[in-house]
Amino acid sequence: MMYKTYYNSPLGKLILISDGTYLTNLLLEASDYSEETIENDNLKVFKEIKSWLTTYFNGIQAETKSLPLKPTGSEFRTLVWDYLLTIPYGKTVTYKEIANFISKKTKKSPCPQAIGGAVGNNNIPIIIPCHRVVGTNKNLTGYTGGLHIKKKLLELEGINTSEYTMPKKRGKR
Repeated sequence: MMYKTYYNSPLGKLILISDGTYLTNLLLEASDYSEETIENDNLKVFKEIKSWLTTYFNGIQAETKSLPLKPTGSEFRTLVWDYLLTIPYGKTVTYKEIANFISKKTKKSPCPQAIGGAVGNNNIPIIIPCHRVVGTNKNLTGYTGGLHIKKKLLELEGINTSEYTMPKKRGKR
């Protein structure tokens, strides 16, 4: 059985999903989640995650090592997500830096699309900080909740986003 609860954040309502022990998903309100859930605000995991979120949204670096997280994905994606958890609060890394790390770890060169896919399919955003990943030359790249959310998260962490470039909107052809 899967459980859910809600957290009111500066970004809007977040939906927390748990298997009863671990946080398995963190969704922005507009996100889809198709598995059946039972609402339960009293789970220990939800109390821990809400406490972490409150600390984080108060602009304080919050430790993730002891959080009961259980993202679901391939071994490759899990490796990328584990790397994301090492990115310091208030810092960014590029997809290329992640690729270099994966290359050293696996002795294989991952394609950029695989890195982007793993980052983009992170089912516990904010806590697993995929918003801290940027393109080369300080290009802001996609984010599950939209680039405006990514920008807010980076600014919350004290990052001057004026140094970053937003993708240009494509006009009609």
